[in-house]
Amino acid sequence: MDQPTVGILHPGSMGAAVAACAATNAAAVLWCEAGRSVASAERAAEAGLTPVKTLAELLDRSDIVISLCPPTVAEDLARDVAGHRFVGVFVEANAINPERVQRIAGLFAPGATVVDGGVVGSPPVRGKTPILYLSGPVAGTARIEALFAGTAVQTTVLGTEVGKASALKLAYASFQKTSRVLTALAVGMAREHGVDQELIEVASRRTDSYLAEPEYVAKTAARAWRWGPELEEAADALAAAGLPPEMLRAAASTLARWDDVKDDGELTLTDALDRLAHP
Repeated sequence: MDQPTVGILHPGSMGAAVAACAATNAAAVLWCEAGRSVASAERAAEAGLTPVKTLAELLDRSDIVISLCPPTVAEDLARDVAGHRFVGVFVEANAINPERVQRIAGLFAPGATVVDGGVVGSPPVRGKTPILYLSGPVAGTARIEALFAGTAVQTTVLGTEVGKASALKLAYASFQKTSRVLTALAVGMAREHGVDQELIEVASRRTDSYLAEPEYVAKTAARAWRWGPELEEAADALAAAGLPPEMLRAAASTLARWDDVKDDGELTLTDALDRLAHP
């Protein structure tokens, strides 16, 4: 198969790292400079991506476009891509619910192929190997498998139904991210009564308990701006399945208390708990 030209929307921490892996089997990986931050430009440069001035140029030159952006803007971004009459492979790899993915697939003109994707794991840097789950038309998923062959991004195809990959991503996120929020609340309550160290000791006697990792609370706070919208998407998916969404909506509401510490790598556990208690 010929090496494709790939466009990445947009080079955030996950997008840039995934795009760098795609570059292994691509002729070029493009990103659009318009409206992006200095931090995005730095990440793109570090990943070896090729800048273009406009979205139209990126779409005209790309055979495959991968969308990795905040869930809240995923549908608008897909609508922009579809509006340019893009007819390549569009990978909707955001943490959005299956109904939205199916709605996005309906935006594209005949000739385009929409592949549903869900990344589970950390960005593929420093030895991390996330799995990109895929579902959709066989020809499209096969091209994405080939694109990431031999890279740190592992791929697994779940079938031909658009929505399956997103459902798996949100099912996992609903447990993993809510568990981190519950850890923050439990440690915060224990700290208020001066028994936080004792709580950690109790949790440490059990294996694989998030409660034994309170240091991760600060990382949770720094990622809250992304995790909250993901949990809202997961709540929508639960509601659509006839399951109660209130727990995930409450977790998203809790995460919103940390919205002002976006990607703060210097945040401490004490700072995070203080902000949680006094937003």
